[in-house]
Amino acid sequence: MPRTHIAIIGAPLDLGQDRRGVDMGPSAVRVANLNARVESLGYEVEDYGNIPVEQKEAWPSGAPGAKYLVKFAQACGILADRVGHALERGHLPVVLGGDHSVAVGTVTGVARHFRERGEGIGLIWLDAHADMNTPDTSPSGNVHGMPLACILGYGPDALVDLGGFRPKVDPRRTVIVGLRDVDFTEKPHVRDSGVRAFTMRDIDERGLRNVMLEAIAIAGEGAGGIHVSLDMDFCDPVHAPGVGTPVRGGATYREAHLAMEMICDSRRMVSMEVVEVNPVIDERNRTADFAVELIMSGLGKRIL
Repeated sequence: MPRTHIAIIGAPLDLGQDRRGVDMGPSAVRVANLNARVESLGYEVEDYGNIPVEQKEAWPSGAPGAKYLVKFAQACGILADRVGHALERGHLPVVLGGDHSVAVGTVTGVARHFRERGEGIGLIWLDAHADMNTPDTSPSGNVHGMPLACILGYGPDALVDLGGFRPKVDPRRTVIVGLRDVDFTEKPHVRDSGVRAFTMRDIDERGLRNVMLEAIAIAGEGAGGIHVSLDMDFCDPVHAPGVGTPVRGGATYREAHLAMEMICDSRRMVSMEVVEVNPVIDERNRTADFAVELIMSGLGKRIL
């Protein structure tokens, strides 16, 4: 990658879903020796620690359509500032979630940094889910099903307007890869948004290589850089059992590595996050170890 310094930022946010445990994801990934393994690739690594996050038990859930919204906005604002600080120092931020709602903070920080330079960013969203619900369509009111909608400019104002602008990313430079589980009321949002969504059927029919070539081209068109948002449920639960919302039929072990290797080859990635690692339901930290492997592929590890 063009940058030689990596900033590790933990975001142990778990207010966005009912299943507990993803708040321990950043620790699980660090326990899998993330920092030393990234350093082995030749990078200088600085760990910024974790952002402060409120505990669910300490606060009322608030409006049922978007639970814990105020606390989400506060945490994502802190995360956006920390990500922006890393970019200003010339570091490539690697954010460790937490549930996928942390992406609102990460993308806000990245998009604001490039916006101040007169540039936009592209977004590659590797995920089994679209995460494009709003409080009006969400069957649960859990915000981890809404972050991409907020990034694209619709949803709760507290998140949509974070950083003082909307949308964070042009939908024409936004790509979902690995989609296979979409709520019925969410489907119109995906179809009408202008986002390019590659489902698992697309991957089955066209192959992961062809899908990723197109995804990188779409996200990178006219962009100052690409942010990569990797939900570990992009991968099949056979390989990543410890995730917040596992869905069968995901990317294989090698497909997931190929996706990250091709993103690295493009030399367009300026930031990334890895989310939804849940050690409570994992097997001997296997999913966190896989997450570290994928981060390393995204940062340049090669077989030869």
